[in-house]
Amino acid sequence: MKKALKKMMVNVTAKLLQQPSIEQQLDDNTLHCAQPLPSLHNLASPYALKHPESTPVTSERDDIVFITSRFRSGSTLLWNLFRQTPNCSAYYEPFNERQWFNEQTRGDNVDNTHRGVDDYWAEYNGLSQLSDTYNEDWIRKSLYMSAQSWDPQMKRFIEQMVEAAPGRPVLQFNRIDFRLPWIKQHFPNAKILHLYRHPRDQWCSFLTDQNLMNKDDVQHTYRDAFYLDAWCRDLAKHYPVLDKRNTPHPYQRFYYLWKLSYLHGLAFSDMSLSFENLTTAPETVISDMFSKLTMDTSSVESLVSVIKAPPAERWRNYADESWFAKHEHICEQNLSVMLNERPIAEQLR
Repeated sequence: MKKALKKMMVNVTAKLLQQPSIEQQLDDNTLHCAQPLPSLHNLASPYALKHPESTPVTSERDDIVFITSRFRSGSTLLWNLFRQTPNCSAYYEPFNERQWFNEQTRGDNVDNTHRGVDDYWAEYNGLSQLSDTYNEDWIRKSLYMSAQSWDPQMKRFIEQMVEAAPGRPVLQFNRIDFRLPWIKQHFPNAKILHLYRHPRDQWCSFLTDQNLMNKDDVQHTYRDAFYLDAWCRDLAKHYPVLDKRNTPHPYQRFYYLWKLSYLHGLAFSDMSLSFENLTTAPETVISDMFSKLTMDTSSVESLVSVIKAPPAERWRNYADESWFAKHEHICEQNLSVMLNERPIAEQLR
């Protein structure tokens, strides 16, 4: 009954939107909103008072570190390395809907795959005021933000953590990879670290039940656990390949999202590193990372012991090379068309 009613309402709405007068109004509204604005510079008002000393601006601090990464890519490990580093305050996934600053919502459970982590919220204790600026819509809406996007509430939310941090503030996000242009615009002196992982292993870590969502049945049995469907719905407005109607296979949608996130990370970060290098050559990678952040490297040796590398190439237990390669080839061809690039195969010749 519910399905029939829903279908009827959809059909009625579709017919209504097809009415010439409605279509014309929508077109007019679109044209009105799409008009380019003039290029203006915010010059000082001739009536502005001059202050001898300017107030330090939080967002312009040069000691802020942002970590950007996809879900299940090792970002918790990287966060934990900074958490164990003296003179750093490392905030775990600030946008998370569990709201680490809220004792009533955060709960007490910790993912058992996050080795060496007893809690995610210690750094948030005493920051209950973050509830006043937090917006749960950040986890699923406006996931792409240009440099000109408008969200002073998000900016203030981040600034509050920076201001409260004893030591160097490090903020680890899984939800800013498509918002990096905005981050760079509003925190121009911060350093951005981009972490990525082999997509095939990341995909296997994405699946909560590989027996149910096996390679042969996954298109029909996929169950979303890490926001793939929600992200694709929102970002399909900008990248049509993510639309489920255009790309019904979940691994292909996952791969598109992974690749686009990877490209954003390369374009807007100060340093990109792979999870595989971090776990197989930790001393070298951490030393290089700390050097680029002008941080003391004396703690590197002790941090190496925090890292427990998972088995490599676990994807081979899920499907063979040809299964992954077939899907990835389709994705790469479509991405090249969408981004007006030469096909990857030609670039590799």
